[in-house]
Amino acid sequence: MECDITTIERDGYLDVPIVRHQGSEATAGRDMVAEEYPVALVYNGIAHAVMMATPRDLEEFAVGFTLTEGIVGSVRDIYDLDVCCGEDGAEVRLTIAQPDLLRLKGRRRTLAGRTGCGVCGIESLALLDLVPEKITRPLPPLVASSAIIGRAARELLPYQELMHKTGGVHAAAWCTAEGAIVKVFEDVGRHNGLDKLIGYLALHRIAMHDGFVFLSSRASYELVRKSARMHIGLVATISAPTSLAIRIARQAGMQLASFCRRDGFVEYTAEDGENNGHHAP
Repeated sequence: MECDITTIERDGYLDVPIVRHQGSEATAGRDMVAEEYPVALVYNGIAHAVMMATPRDLEEFAVGFTLTEGIVGSVRDIYDLDVCCGEDGAEVRLTIAQPDLLRLKGRRRTLAGRTGCGVCGIESLALLDLVPEKITRPLPPLVASSAIIGRAARELLPYQELMHKTGGVHAAAWCTAEGAIVKVFEDVGRHNGLDKLIGYLALHRIAMHDGFVFLSSRASYELVRKSARMHIGLVATISAPTSLAIRIARQAGMQLASFCRRDGFVEYTAEDGENNGHHAP
């Protein structure tokens, strides 16, 4: 890609011409749509993944992806990072520790990420690495309650700037143990939004066992796996979970709360028959 190294970000949305149809009436106008933009992740000069993402917060995105995919074990193993933006896409060029690079080469894994897709390009199910052994030990406990989940649900909406403009992006929020929202990232891909959030937390040295993740999407396997790898003990989502997300959360010893609303939620990782008072009616 021929372009200058830059960290200048795009708006994350485009203003496009439309024709609005209502019954027999047709009216020309404008609308704002979420921008979907290819972002290539390059490690020590070797292309590894191309993800379709919202072109904002790309430094946080690259750091989060690198951590949650297990490419490095710590943000300290990322030595350098440059964002190269072109008209039709971006490259994020990272320099990582040599042992991590050698391990990455050995995985023979190339992702071709699409919106909502986290397994494209994996050569075999054995490489999927659903629940790495290092995250199957119990995570620090953080018990969900209607009070903290309800507070996060009430506070999220004002932070969703791109959602207000476009109606087409997901939000990933970091919340304190009391449910107060600290930071929110938005992206056309729910997993990208989470990577941006985790990258932010890592870059700012925020302890990930002291709060929880609140997501505007469903709970799919990759969101739970990424959170478990970072030792986040609670993931809360507005929409439904998948069976594999529940399985991974149980194996990782984390709590999964879905259908989160201002007055309740559904807990999916309680033991069979358990009712500790935290279930939504």
